[in-house]
Amino acid sequence: MTALQTDNDTYDSPWKDILEHAFPEFMEFYFPEAHARIDWTRGHEFKNTELRQVVRDAELGKRFADALVQITLDGGEERWVYIHIEVQGQRDSDFAKRMFTYNYRLFDRYARPIASLAVLADEDRGWRPDRYGFEVLGCHHTLEFPIAKLIDYDRAESLEANPNPFALVTSAHLRTRRTKGDPEARYLAKRTLVRSLYRRGWERQRILDLFGVIDWMMRLPNELERQL
Repeated sequence: MTALQTDNDTYDSPWKDILEHAFPEFMEFYFPEAHARIDWTRGHEFKNTELRQVVRDAELGKRFADALVQITLDGGEERWVYIHIEVQGQRDSDFAKRMFTYNYRLFDRYARPIASLAVLADEDRGWRPDRYGFEVLGCHHTLEFPIAKLIDYDRAESLEANPNPFALVTSAHLRTRRTKGDPEARYLAKRTLVRSLYRRGWERQRILDLFGVIDWMMRLPNELERQL
């Protein structure tokens, strides 16, 4: 069996790319209730400059991807949504505190209500941090936020039948984790996903974007890559 460089099993860049290319589909797949409350006919705008004023690149590293997006609710109100994707795939005791801190920093700097949403890529079904806060002398300060756990979507057949592009991205993530250290198994899984991608009938640019995500996630040794 050919050794696989497990250092390549990182996820921040492809998540960031596909999030920006297909934000409405991201919301529809992972946060359907929030998606239903947004007026998508009014468009949306990424606030990357504003986000970097609050969240320093040094805090990001390769552990998570994030985005700040301006949307319009059905009632016409403009709101900002902070998206946080824990991509390293392991428990982080500071995660909920970080969500609380970034939500407060954004509100403090821009005086706008912020919705914070998180996608978790770890494999611990019991770890579901969705709040952080404190109480001092009767004063309560708490943030509760929705989370989506990728492991909850671990049903390959239903994922690959789902027309949402994030079903395919999620399947690629799960298959990447299952085949870590096993190049032959990953080759077969990647070939299956790539074939599924080209059967979707999507426009060329979407196919290229998604192939880039799958290819980036599911790294293979050169000799197996050439066989795809």
